[in-house]
Amino acid sequence: MVGKTVSHYRILSKLGGGGMGVVYRAHDEHLDRDVALKVLPAGMLADETARSRFRREALALSHLNHPNVAVVHDFDSENGVDFLTMEYVEGETLAAKVAAGPLPEEDIVALGMQIAEALDDAHEHNIIHRDLKPANVMVTQKGRVKVLDFGLAKLVRPAEVDAATASLAETQPGALMGTVPYMAPEQLRGKAVDARADIYALGTILYEMATGQRPFRLKGSTPLIASILTEPPQPPRALNGQVSPGLEAIILKALEKNPEQRYQSAKALLEDLGRLSIPGAVVGAPRRVISRRWALAAMAAAGLMVALAMLAVLNIGGLRDRLLGGAVAPRIESLAVLPVKNFSGDPAQEFFADGMTDELIASLAQIKAVKVISFTSVMHYKGTNETLPQIAKELGADGIVEASVMRSGNRVRLTAQLIDARQDRHLWASNYERDMTDVLAVQSDVVQAIATEIRVQVTPQEGERLKTTRQVDAEVYDTTLKGRAILEYATREEQTRQAIELFQKAIDRDPTCAPAWAGLGQALWFLAETGFEFVAPAEVREKAIAAAEKALELDENLPEAHEARALIAMDAEWDLAKAQHHFERALELRPGYAAAHNDYGQMLGGEPLQRFDEARRHLYRARALDPLSPWNDINLVAWWLFQGRPEKALEEGERASQTNPTLWVIRWQMGFARLLLGQPGQAIPELEAAVKLLHPDRPAAALAPLGLAYGLAERRSDALKILAEMERASQKRYISPYYLAAVYSGLGRMDEAFRLLDRALDQRTPWLYACTRYDPFSVALRRDPRWKLFIDRLRRLVRLPPGTPNPYS
Repeated sequence: MVGKTVSHYRILSKLGGGGMGVVYRAHDEHLDRDVALKVLPAGMLADETARSRFRREALALSHLNHPNVAVVHDFDSENGVDFLTMEYVEGETLAAKVAAGPLPEEDIVALGMQIAEALDDAHEHNIIHRDLKPANVMVTQKGRVKVLDFGLAKLVRPAEVDAATASLAETQPGALMGTVPYMAPEQLRGKAVDARADIYALGTILYEMATGQRPFRLKGSTPLIASILTEPPQPPRALNGQVSPGLEAIILKALEKNPEQRYQSAKALLEDLGRLSIPGAVVGAPRRVISRRWALAAMAAAGLMVALAMLAVLNIGGLRDRLLGGAVAPRIESLAVLPVKNFSGDPAQEFFADGMTDELIASLAQIKAVKVISFTSVMHYKGTNETLPQIAKELGADGIVEASVMRSGNRVRLTAQLIDARQDRHLWASNYERDMTDVLAVQSDVVQAIATEIRVQVTPQEGERLKTTRQVDAEVYDTTLKGRAILEYATREEQTRQAIELFQKAIDRDPTCAPAWAGLGQALWFLAETGFEFVAPAEVREKAIAAAEKALELDENLPEAHEARALIAMDAEWDLAKAQHHFERALELRPGYAAAHNDYGQMLGGEPLQRFDEARRHLYRARALDPLSPWNDINLVAWWLFQGRPEKALEEGERASQTNPTLWVIRWQMGFARLLLGQPGQAIPELEAAVKLLHPDRPAAALAPLGLAYGLAERRSDALKILAEMERASQKRYISPYYLAAVYSGLGRMDEAFRLLDRALDQRTPWLYACTRYDPFSVALRRDPRWKLFIDRLRRLVRLPPGTPNPYS
C-alpha cells in the first residue's frame, strides 16, 4: 500500500497492524495534513448493511472531541478497500514506554489522569472503549496522551488472534471482544458491559505502568482467563516498593472483580489520582479478595495487632511506653491553622491576630511534606461554633493548630496548641513571649515545634529557611500587615490606593522592608490589572516592576516577591518566560502557596501556552490548599473554556452556580461559553445576571461582553446604550480599548473596532496577549481579515517560555 493513493489520501508509511486492521500514515491531499489511515481487514464488512452500520457508528465516534482522544475524521470505501481516517498522533505508544520497566509515580499519575479524562468524556457520550490497552494509548513528546480506537472493538472482527494478548471479537450476540489481559471479568464471561469495564482496563494499565508487568501473566488464553476470573492480583508494592500506598489502593480498587466494588465512574478514579499529587492526601484502601496464602499470613499477624492495640489503649503499668519508647504520635500530614484569637483586649489589634494567622500558615507552607490549608479558607471559621472534627473534615485536615496572641506595649505573647482533629486530642502546647522586634522568631519557634511534633520530613533547605529570621520595626510590621489585609479583599480603587499608602508608609520608615516592597509592586499593578481597571497600564507599569525588583534585591527568598514579579511579568510585560521562572521559584520556596498555584495554573492553562495537564495539577493543588475558595469553581470553568470546550464549561458553571449563586464571575463565564458556542441570545441572560450581581459597580470587563452579545443578537439599541455608558466612563477612568473594540465588533463597526484594537496593542492592555483562539471578546473580530495582521503584530510582543509552539499561527 505504501506509495499508493486511496481516495485523496497518499500512503506514506506503515505504522502498525493487528486484528483490527493495518494502520498507515497518509497525507490528506485535500486538506494538506497527515492522518492515520486504518485499512480494515478484507471481508470484514460483508455487505452494504454492515458497511452502513459501521458508518453510523463511526459518525458517533467522530463526535468525541477531547484533548486526550484521537479524533475520527471519516469512514469511506474505494475499490473494495474499507478505511477509517483518524487524527495522526506523533509519539510512542504507552506499550513502548512500559516495555522499559516501571514508570516514575509522577508520570503514572499524569498519564493515568489523562486517560481517565478521555474515558470520562467518552462515557458521557455513551461510548465504551472495550479494548483499552497500552498499545491504544499514544504519548506525545510533551507527555500528552491520545487514546486511540474508541469503540472499534465493537465494530471490527479481527483477522487473527495472538495467544499472549488474545483479542476476542464480536461475531454473534454475547460473544467476546477486546484484548484478554485487559478485559474485565464480566467482559470475559460474555455479559453485557458498561463503563466499568474500561475502568478495569485502566486499572490494568496503571498496574503495568507501576510494576512493569501485567497483573495476570499466564501464557495461553484459557489459563489466563481462568486466572483473571478467579485469582487476586499480586499487590503492586510487592513487585515495586517505590509504589505509594495511595496508588496501590487506586489500582486494586479499579481491578476489583465485582464491578459493584470497582470505581463506578472514570471521574471518581480521576479525582483519586488527582489527590495523589497532594502531599498528605489519603486515598481510601479498596476492599480486596485475599488468597488463602495471604489469609494465613494475615491471621498470624492479627493476634499481634490485637495485643498491640490493647497495649496502646491500656498502657498497663506503663508497659506501652517502655516497649514502644513513649506514646506513638499520630500521623499528621495536613494542617489547618485556625484564626488566631486576639486576647489583647483591643479590637484594633484584630488585624494583628489575623496577620499572625497568615504568617504562621505561610511559614508552615514552606514545608513540602505537609499540606497547610490557606488563609482564605481558615478565615471562614473565625468566630465559628463548629467542633474541631467538623472543621477538620470540611478542610481535609488531620491536625488543627489553635493559637491566641496578646500584645501589650512592645511585648507579644503567643500561645499555641496542636490537636489531633480526628480524635479531638491535644498533642502539644507551648507559650512564647518576646519583644515585638522578635515576632518573626516567635513564629519560627512555633513552626519548628509543630514540625518536630508531627515528625514531618523537613529538608535541610527548608529547615534553614525556617530558622532564618530578622528583627522588625513594630510600626513597619504593623503597617505592612494592614496593607496586606486590605489588598487581600480590595475590589475598589480607594481600597487599593489605601493599601499602596500603607506599603509606602512602611517603606518610608524602613527602606529595607522587602515584604512592603513586594506588596507595593502587587498593589500598584492591581490598579491596572484587575477587571475594574482603575488606571492606564502605562501609569503604573514601571513603578510596579521597580517595586517588585526591589523586593527581590532585598530578599531573594521571599515567595511574595516572586509571586508579585510573576504577575507583573505576565500581565504588564507579556513576558511569560520570566513569569514562569518567578512562579516556579515562589513555589520552590513555599510549596503550599495556594495563590501562586492558582495564578500559575491560570497562566499555564490559558492562551497562549495551553499546557492543560500542568495547569490542572496546579489548580488541583490550589483546591486542596484552599478548599473553600470560590476560585476553585471559577478555575474549573475557565479550564474548560481555555480548551475550547464551552459545553463542558456550561456544565461546570451550572454546578458551581448552585453552590455560589451570588458569584458574578461564574455567570460571566457562562455568558462567555454561550458566546463561544455562537449563542449570543442565550449569553445575554447570563451576562445580565453578572452585571446585576456586581451592582452598583459596572466594570467594563462585565459590560463589554454584554454589549457584544447584544450586538450579535441584533439588539442594537441595547448594545449602543452599553457603548455609550462605557465611553462616558472612559472620561473619568481608564477603560481598555479592547473592551470598547469588542462592543463595536458586535455592532459590525469593524473600522472603529480595529482602530481601538491597535490602540489596545500599543498600550499593552492586560490579558490582550491571550486573545488567540478561545477569547470570547474577539468572537466577532476574528471574522475580519485584519485579525491576522493584528495577531502578527501581537506575536512579536509576547515572550514565550523556550520550546513553546507558536500559538498565534
